[in-house]
Amino acid sequence: MSDAKFESERKRLVEGLRPQGVSEKVLRAMEKVPRHLFIPEYLEKEAYEDCPLPIGNGQTISAPHMVAMMCDLLDLKKGQKILEVGAGSGYHAAVIAEMVAPGVVYTIERFGSLADFARENLRKAGYSNVEIVVGDGSLGLPEHAPYDGICVTCTAPDVPPPLPEQLKSGGKMVIPIGRMYQELYLVEKKNGKIHKERRCGVVFVPLVGKYGFKE
Repeated sequence: MSDAKFESERKRLVEGLRPQGVSEKVLRAMEKVPRHLFIPEYLEKEAYEDCPLPIGNGQTISAPHMVAMMCDLLDLKKGQKILEVGAGSGYHAAVIAEMVAPGVVYTIERFGSLADFARENLRKAGYSNVEIVVGDGSLGLPEHAPYDGICVTCTAPDVPPPLPEQLKSGGKMVIPIGRMYQELYLVEKKNGKIHKERRCGVVFVPLVGKYGFKE
């Protein structure tokens, strides 16, 4: 598929998300990020369909509407420092990076091969403000805390205790919770206290780690 065709398909996807109430700042970012560079080559023709796609190691790239929803809930702003748990192919991190630049995104991935895949994808797409770390995402990344926002792209049994500790006061986190039945939560840190708000039902791969599920 040509670059012009990919661009046309990307605009079609964005226009399809607009009636769902996605903010203009998120739509602008998603129109700039070439999703076809973040999936296996054999799936390129499906790059701009609003659905999750397999990326290897039993993991998926989230459906665009879910990426949009999570970015909107985080209320991302220029210059922020964001932690992502679950780098996957790097697409979600790229959308966040587009929105917070010149801010930075730190993202944790437990599979080394996927971390390499994401690094290469981000390089090809031109994003230099994303740092990928291989490790246990349920522990967060305390060395770069505190964060303005945390985006968890895999479902946990509950909110891993280290993550809210790494949020700034006034910071926000989005996280899916549950296994068979999962719900997306918005978590906010206000005056040292944690507030959880249930948003909607979702389907994500499990967060595996000390404060996640066992393999």
